[in-house]
Amino acid sequence: MTHKYQLDDLLRIMTQLRHPEHGCPWDKQQTFASIVPFTLEEAYEVAEAIANEDWQELPSELGDLLFQVVFYAELGREQQQFDFAEVVNRICHKLVSRHPHVFGELVDSSLSEQQLKDNWEQQKALEREAREQTSILADIPKALPALARAVKIQKRVARVGFDWDELAPVLDKVHEELEEVLAEVEPEQSPSAALTEEVGDLLFAVANLARHLGVNPEDALQQANRKFERRFRGVEQRVADSGKAFSEHTLVSLDQFWDDVKRSEIK
Repeated sequence: MTHKYQLDDLLRIMTQLRHPEHGCPWDKQQTFASIVPFTLEEAYEVAEAIANEDWQELPSELGDLLFQVVFYAELGREQQQFDFAEVVNRICHKLVSRHPHVFGELVDSSLSEQQLKDNWEQQKALEREAREQTSILADIPKALPALARAVKIQKRVARVGFDWDELAPVLDKVHEELEEVLAEVEPEQSPSAALTEEVGDLLFAVANLARHLGVNPEDALQQANRKFERRFRGVEQRVADSGKAFSEHTLVSLDQFWDDVKRSEIK
């Protein structure tokens, strides 16, 4: 029977990997900063497994992500900053304090989703105050993907009333930002700093539009990416079937392949 490892085994394995004499050379040279890219990659692989409903692979991907946490904890222990036990302690305290309706004296399972969100934000506000963070935007991670961070910023400021309560001005803002982008376009020249700024404003406005429509822009863009990839693979197949290289096809003929792929999806 295959041995079933436990969490203590993982912590022990991590310590051995970092052993000064007998550890793994690669693991020994890692720092907090150097493993951040791997952490992000593992988080995306977890998301990919869930999106694909690959339940057989998900435990493995979650294990890879957990290993990242254990790695950080080992680095913290070595530097006498914190250890894995403190990581667990912090999250337990946070979860208990942010769920007074579950762990508090007045347990209430009938709260609406909005009430739960309000309570959560109130508790986070108290935590920011305790850390002397005066801005409501202070604890939004700068390392978040830009699109996700835009929505988080917009949701946060909306909680203090800095938001439109109708769709029309949101749409007007998108059109306004698009016009400002076009005003900065200079054909056959590299993008200017002003153009980059205006494109950023346009993306921010579109993210805001998605939020007002109740659409997660990250999910919508991921779906658009998958759709484009699927259709382009169909174009690639038709190019291969034609016996010619891409360079031998005009954009008109490639567009015809694209339209053909789209029509085939409707059938």
